[in-house]
Amino acid sequence: MTTQTHLIHSRRFLPLFVTQLLNAFNDNLFKNAMVLYVVYSVYQSEKAEGQFSAIASGVFILPFFLLSAISGQLADMRDKARIIRVVKAAEIGIMAVGAAGLLLAWKGLMVTTFAIPLMLLALFGMGIHSTFFGPIKYAILPQHLHPNEVLAGTGLVEAGTYIAILAGTIVAGWIPVEWAALGVIATAVIGYFVSRQVPPAPPYHDPEPLDFHFVRASIDLVRNTSHDRRVFLAIMAISFFWTIGTVLFVQFPPLAKNVLTASKEVASLFLVIFSIGVAIGSMSVNWLLKGKVSARFSPPSVLVMGLFVVGFFFVCREWVPHPQDGLMNVGHFIAQPHAAALLLCLLGIAVAGGMFVVPLYAFLTTFVDKAQTSRTIAANNIVNSGAMVVGSLLASGLSAAGIAVVSQLLLSAAMCLISAWLAHLLVKAERAAEHDQAR
Repeated sequence: MTTQTHLIHSRRFLPLFVTQLLNAFNDNLFKNAMVLYVVYSVYQSEKAEGQFSAIASGVFILPFFLLSAISGQLADMRDKARIIRVVKAAEIGIMAVGAAGLLLAWKGLMVTTFAIPLMLLALFGMGIHSTFFGPIKYAILPQHLHPNEVLAGTGLVEAGTYIAILAGTIVAGWIPVEWAALGVIATAVIGYFVSRQVPPAPPYHDPEPLDFHFVRASIDLVRNTSHDRRVFLAIMAISFFWTIGTVLFVQFPPLAKNVLTASKEVASLFLVIFSIGVAIGSMSVNWLLKGKVSARFSPPSVLVMGLFVVGFFFVCREWVPHPQDGLMNVGHFIAQPHAAALLLCLLGIAVAGGMFVVPLYAFLTTFVDKAQTSRTIAANNIVNSGAMVVGSLLASGLSAAGIAVVSQLLLSAAMCLISAWLAHLLVKAERAAEHDQAR
């Protein structure tokens, strides 16, 4: 904890940390403002709402799948701090487009024909923005931090990301959509000026030509990264984790409205609890591991996560809706007999998830050459995004087929078993590598 406190006050870390906070906040302020407005004010059926929520997630994730190889090459071959500033400047223009869509929807002008497509276009732009920022936020850590600070820095970035998600989610759920439109532009402007304080992070070798053939570059990048079995298994385990997270996040708004008969503020509360839990788990696992990068807590963590998902399913199935009373506000929701159990299960899912994923991200920046860290994170993003797109399509397909949203929770629980198996293989590979080094 002392190391984490020290880093927060260091210029080697603080500007990057705040830039990442603002980035995650803005992503979630815009996305949740858009999704909650459309789910609660435009569509009036569980099927349409579930499909739109899944489409929005897929639109944001797709650029990671298409452009991560190029972003990883760029980050390893150019100054990472300069790329951050360019990306944050582009965010201002993207959010201007998104704000225009939100304002048109608020005014009721061409909502389905122009406002929603405009918002989805901005969401796609933010996906591109995050694709180029994503490899840097982790890959820059070994360049600015000492080896014994990397796990703490990774935990702080992950925890900070979810605190920012928490803040963006709260704001999106509680302020009017017209204020959200102004907020996303203001946040983008502030983020740009903070990013200018990130210290230089030049490449470790002379720049090489970029391969703009994204299919070939993506395949080559994933293949080259897979040589280290520990890194490969960490990427696969993280990918299944984010598939689980995508399915859960897609389900939250329609589940809150149609199963629990709760308002958009309650849907926002779900995402808040989830974000708090991941932040707690991210900080806790660093304390348990005492700064050592290890996956030994990951298999039991994701199994516990699966158990909490099953518990969440049973509580939702036993929930008694009150459609005749209208949608419940937060106070009315919390007063329900099963509300405490529901929120406790959600918190357990998130805490266990944070403990599972943070050491795996540390693997990606610790066990590769520093000149390859951005490309390693980019390879991880390619595989992650492919898995998340599959998760979004699966959730959308199940909703289109008429499968109840609450029943889809069991899919998330089943995927936890696969993540636990991959994490177990990673622990075995970790121990084998330590044994070989000891000899």
